Amino acid sequence: MHWLILVIVLVLVFGATRLPVIAKSVGQSMKIFKKEIKDLRDDDAPADATKKSDGATHDDSSAR
Repeated sequence: MHWLILVIVLVLVFGATRLPVIAKSVGQSMKIFKKEIKDLRDDDAPADATKKSDGATHDDSSAR
């Protein structure tokens, strides 16, 4: 029921002709945002891999 009210308010505020344009631009923005987040994670992945390999060579059992 809440979704129906939200859709009616959006149609009244923006008009039925502008809603597809707004939805398309929001979708494109989300696509770009997700791509940038993925690129940032990919850039950080090699740095994380070297940190993990450095920690794996250290023997924690002798630290007592």
